[in-house]
Amino acid sequence: MSSYDYLIIGGGMTADAAVHGIRELDTSGTIGLISSDPDPPYSRPPLSKALWKGDPETSVWKGTESLGVELQLGRTATSIDPASHVVKDDQGEEHEYRSLLLATGGAPRALPFPADGVIYYRTFRDYRALRELSDHRERFVVLGGGFIGSEVTAALRMNGKQVTAVVPEQGICARVFPADLSRFVTDYYREKGVDVRPDTLSSSVERSGDGFTVGLKGGESLEADAVVAGLGIVPNVALATSMAIAAEDGIDVDDRLRTSVDGVFAAGDVARFENPALGIRLRVEHEDNALTMGKAAGRSMAGDETPYTHLPFFYSDLFDLGYDAVGLLDSRLETFTDWAEPNRQGVIYYLDKGRVRGALLWNVWGKVDDARALIAEPGPHSRDSLRGRITG
Repeated sequence: MSSYDYLIIGGGMTADAAVHGIRELDTSGTIGLISSDPDPPYSRPPLSKALWKGDPETSVWKGTESLGVELQLGRTATSIDPASHVVKDDQGEEHEYRSLLLATGGAPRALPFPADGVIYYRTFRDYRALRELSDHRERFVVLGGGFIGSEVTAALRMNGKQVTAVVPEQGICARVFPADLSRFVTDYYREKGVDVRPDTLSSSVERSGDGFTVGLKGGESLEADAVVAGLGIVPNVALATSMAIAAEDGIDVDDRLRTSVDGVFAAGDVARFENPALGIRLRVEHEDNALTMGKAAGRSMAGDETPYTHLPFFYSDLFDLGYDAVGLLDSRLETFTDWAEPNRQGVIYYLDKGRVRGALLWNVWGKVDDARALIAEPGPHSRDSLRGRITG
């Protein structure tokens, strides 16, 4: 049996950040990391952004092993005994811990029908598989028009591929963008040569020769050399629920990222935390949260008592458009758009009963902290009071 002062289950950005947090306070404690991913920790955002623009693959690696961590890669933790502080993995080995972090992230949401050969885009290996296909194939179908779907679609098209985007919603990122902005972005994708199919559901994906036939509800079908699905993730909470930890849509944690089981912490995509600025419990699946929450969890495991109050932001690149966003972005909320240049630069505010709940900084940079401060204000805010508030 191996034994560690700190044991981390998960091998993503959250896990790497936790190691850094631990090392800030404890330079000599033993750290183990169990990950089902065969690769060591790496940055995920470049997989759908920078690597497609020419950045080297070597730029993604986090170098976690240099911090004195024992990496147990290609292993899956199968059970935890919180009484004896022992984790068992799928190779039958046991790992004892003093403090345990669940940084288990999530699994790609699957299509509701058999779809052998579809790339559920999430890992470095998924990137390599899609990149190799793009080197000698031309026709790609992307299922999904959210964050991952929109980025992968843009990445493939920027690399000269024929891309059809099958979008269940009314347009690209329609769950997040106000309707008029989603329409603009959808038309913008078409101008870039993407065949966008809004309000369209796939009904089947079948092998056809050395390619695929994608069936659409309504009877039409699409021929493709490869099919990519970006449908979001389902948080990996099985280990938490096996210990009777509350985990309805992620693992519930307190302001020090502790679960209800002594010595067990959770952070990253899988964790639900209370955010003071919003006054609600939320789960965030983006890089900033993985990095800040992971580091805070590591420090908390090492004895730091600072509460986690950070309001994470996220960002995206869509061809030559881009944005930063912070808070709750839900197109069902009331929105007010303060354009400096319509559809090209401005701030979209998301409001509920006069209070700002989120801000989309559309080609507006360096203003995330201003948006955070505004979200923390009790309001009420009106369109007149918000006009020019961030854009000046």
